[in-house]
Amino acid sequence: MDLTTQADAPQTNDASWLRRLPDEAATARLADEVAELIRPGDLVTLSGELGAGKTTFARALIRRLTGDPELEAPSPTFLLVQVYDGIEAPVVHADLYRLQKPEELDELGFDDAADGAFVIVEWPERGGSRLSQDRLDLSFALDPESGDEARSVVVAGHGAFAERLARSRALETLLAATPWRGARREHMQGDASTRQFERLVREDGGTAILMISPPRPDGPPVRFGKPYSAIARLAEDARPFVAVDKGLRAEGLSAPEIYAFDLESGLVLLEDLGVEGVLVDGAPDFERYALAAGALAKLHAAKPPETIEIAPGDEYQIPPYDLDALLIEVELFIDWYAPARGGRHLSSGAKATFVNLWKKVLSSSLTLETTWTLRDYHSPNLLWLPKREGLARVGLVDFQDCVLGHPAYDVVSLLQDARVDVSDAMELKLLGAYARWRREAGPSFDLAEFARAYAVLGAQRATKILGIFVRLDARDRKPQYLAHLPRVERYLRKNLRHESLAEIRAWCEAHAPRLVAEP
Repeated sequence: MDLTTQADAPQTNDASWLRRLPDEAATARLADEVAELIRPGDLVTLSGELGAGKTTFARALIRRLTGDPELEAPSPTFLLVQVYDGIEAPVVHADLYRLQKPEELDELGFDDAADGAFVIVEWPERGGSRLSQDRLDLSFALDPESGDEARSVVVAGHGAFAERLARSRALETLLAATPWRGARREHMQGDASTRQFERLVREDGGTAILMISPPRPDGPPVRFGKPYSAIARLAEDARPFVAVDKGLRAEGLSAPEIYAFDLESGLVLLEDLGVEGVLVDGAPDFERYALAAGALAKLHAAKPPETIEIAPGDEYQIPPYDLDALLIEVELFIDWYAPARGGRHLSSGAKATFVNLWKKVLSSSLTLETTWTLRDYHSPNLLWLPKREGLARVGLVDFQDCVLGHPAYDVVSLLQDARVDVSDAMELKLLGAYARWRREAGPSFDLAEFARAYAVLGAQRATKILGIFVRLDARDRKPQYLAHLPRVERYLRKNLRHESLAEIRAWCEAHAPRLVAEP
């Protein structure tokens, strides 16, 4: 597959591929590739002279989208529009050859039929401006020099489709040198981030994970001329994941092996660590949580590297979990949680006081030791690998936002899990085990100071998560996270009992009394 740049129209940000199709089977394979690329609501246009292969391709694509390999799917030349029941959404097949003018699409009810459907249009030029400019266009031509059945086709992404098509090309190039070329791709349930995941399955049963994490566009500046993600030290591309993965594996921990990656496109091909987690029957398993705490103790006893080499000449430095990052996270509480759940209207003065109280508490914590802080070290991101030994039985899969921070942060992330109840007794027992491991690794471990940091950072994390979960509901239409609010509220109340947080607790009693009221 050769990439051809449309140099005559660079302003459209379009991209195109030239494909050679020696026979009808090759056309069917191309239809399978397009089916993987498109989503409900997308427009696929088919151009080319009569007999060039448009209808053959359309039939193959419709069969794939409907899951019916025997479907006849004739050309709708006389009906103009034919609608099929697809697996994910309706499939609309339109042939506009007999259309006299674009306005006739209104009489056919085309817009209503196409809403939310996979839309395949032959002779799109007859539809004019009535068809979306964001489209995937396939322009077919006869290729008699290659054989009677041979065709050539230029696959072009226009408008918003250009980036998606370019990523598909990058993926094909990435997989070409691996055993997973041609593997079946299965969508996996994602997380609260913008990343996507697919499981690649070979015919021999071998599997791998594809992480799709394209560079994050900068959001609006919120402070110091920087977007929120930059201030909070969030990963803005796949580089941190690749680097930290390499660093964790060098420490002997079970981060997935990386088989291949394309940082520009945000594609990373990973070892499949399976699906078994650290919960058993939906509850924390003590043995598994103990090993997860032990993995942290091992990591915290090791000095993190100053830089990690991603590739020759490309080194990554883990950023600090500094005061600006910690403070902008607690502001999520007053920006999202307090207005929706706090029970009181917050004045600008109350908001400023809240941030200043946190600044005073957190400043004293930043002078202490810093180490690997993976940030999302909790049950959804920990896998159980029973065939491995010791600490390697804990699989780590989410660490792209790793920073250098206090060791208590990840311990509290694990033991005050936002998505599952960890009993107070289990929490204390595991904290004791962690402290013993740290003392064995070095006599400088200060349990009293660690306990204070544990409460402070536990409160900071709970405050942040309350804001994030409300934001996921209000902004991102993900209401399922609201079910976890009572648990995180309990964690916050518990942490606020520490004497170091007395002023913040008093602020909450005055401005968010429902939150701190004991049930």
